[in-house]
Amino acid sequence: MDAVFTYIASIAGASVDQIKLISCLLIAYPLGSLFIRIPSSQPNLKHIFNLSVTLLFFLPVLNLHWGFVQLLGSVLGTYFIAANVHGPRMPWIVFAFVMGHLTINHIIRAIFSYSYETVEVTGPQMVLTMKLTTFAWNVWDGRRPAEELDKWQLQKRVTKYPTLLEFLGYAFYFPGVLVGPYIDYTSYNSLIDETLFKSTEGKGSRDSKRAVPNGRKRVAYRKMVVGLLFLGIFVVFSPSFYFGIAVTPWFVTQGLLYRIAYFQVCGFIERSKYYAVWTLTEGASILTGLGFTGFGPSGESLWEGAANVKVLEIEVPSNFKVLLDSWNMNTNVWLRECIYKRVTPKGKKPGFRSSMLTFATSAFWHGIASGYYLTFLFGGFVTTAGRLCRANLRPLVLPPPGAPSTISKRIYDVLGTFFSIVVLNYVSAPFMLLTFKDSMEAWRRLDWYGFWIVGSALVFFYSGGSKVLKGLRKEERKGPVSRPQTPGPHVVPPPFDSATDEFEKRLN
Repeated sequence: MDAVFTYIASIAGASVDQIKLISCLLIAYPLGSLFIRIPSSQPNLKHIFNLSVTLLFFLPVLNLHWGFVQLLGSVLGTYFIAANVHGPRMPWIVFAFVMGHLTINHIIRAIFSYSYETVEVTGPQMVLTMKLTTFAWNVWDGRRPAEELDKWQLQKRVTKYPTLLEFLGYAFYFPGVLVGPYIDYTSYNSLIDETLFKSTEGKGSRDSKRAVPNGRKRVAYRKMVVGLLFLGIFVVFSPSFYFGIAVTPWFVTQGLLYRIAYFQVCGFIERSKYYAVWTLTEGASILTGLGFTGFGPSGESLWEGAANVKVLEIEVPSNFKVLLDSWNMNTNVWLRECIYKRVTPKGKKPGFRSSMLTFATSAFWHGIASGYYLTFLFGGFVTTAGRLCRANLRPLVLPPPGAPSTISKRIYDVLGTFFSIVVLNYVSAPFMLLTFKDSMEAWRRLDWYGFWIVGSALVFFYSGGSKVLKGLRKEERKGPVSRPQTPGPHVVPPPFDSATDEFEKRLN
């Protein structure tokens, strides 16, 4: 089998591991169509199917025999801990167990200097870490009184402990076992027993023999085409457009504006590989039935629940908050629900401590390379600057309720899009360059433009700019007010983006 992948890799100009990974993602499409044909009356057969396909991926295709044994160890350990530890520390014990195991493998990866082109256990283990820690919290929520839970916790809690086969099927759900999407146990269970579809019976068109809504294949294979398109973009252009080119001798010979512009193209090409694999896995998941979110106004079925990325909102964002909300969305949910909320003391609002612990968890989850920590550290300042802009500048350009958009508002939106994308490419470079030395050198050759943009904004706001802008808003409110001649409903302007202070809306 390796000979076949080696031959394909030589033609495509890609690494053997990359060809193997993409092959697994594409094989999942016809297998997804087989999976959904297993009747809901045979749930064990569905669990066995998941486990069998995962074994096919890890053993004969990827040759990750020891890697699969390690993943199985994390799964069995979590299953035992969650079943036998009944106190409130149980989820944290599971977290320490699986995250510690992941960190050890990150260290091993760093010691052997594996590139991101090398497929090994840490990629699937990162997805599994999210699933196992979420499961532990869902089990704990199932043991707590319902009145203590919020909406998400109430919906996702596990009140009936699964059998070992059910848990193995969940842990090794094959479309997402390699790169995601991460899925919680309740959602997986609703996929197995098809209650995911039965909740909307009587709406939209469905298969005559099953509860599955029509339109699933159309959406899934469209995702496959889009994923392959992004993959083609990456394969064709990545040899010339990549963040590492910033530390080559050629880059420094170019003019500053050319270097900055060239770097923006590099950012899109680097992200295209993530768009490719996440969109491919989304399509395969949809074929199994995952991701169904109801019906549209025309009765068409909607399949948005398995998405992990919104490309347009990332490449043409209205602001940095929207950009971050659209990237690696499943990980954002995990960080919000399993870290950010859980480290906040009961009865208190999340604050600086909760934010920093969540940032630290995200960094450790990604690995131990210094580039990750540079990206997340600087990312914290970027989100702060963005929040201050939305809180202080945006209200000045907002038109009155019901009025059309103004020129100043459109200019604000254009500038928000421009600065969001150029700052994104600057702050994400260390994430790909990995080392502190290369990251600093790349930033130096870009004349530290990201620091100038973000730093200038922070200095302005914290040195009195916020007070000046608030004063301008007060002056606007003192203007003449025309009163209606006849009594009418009192219209209250909406609050200024009250969600911007919520860390969970801007996690990466």
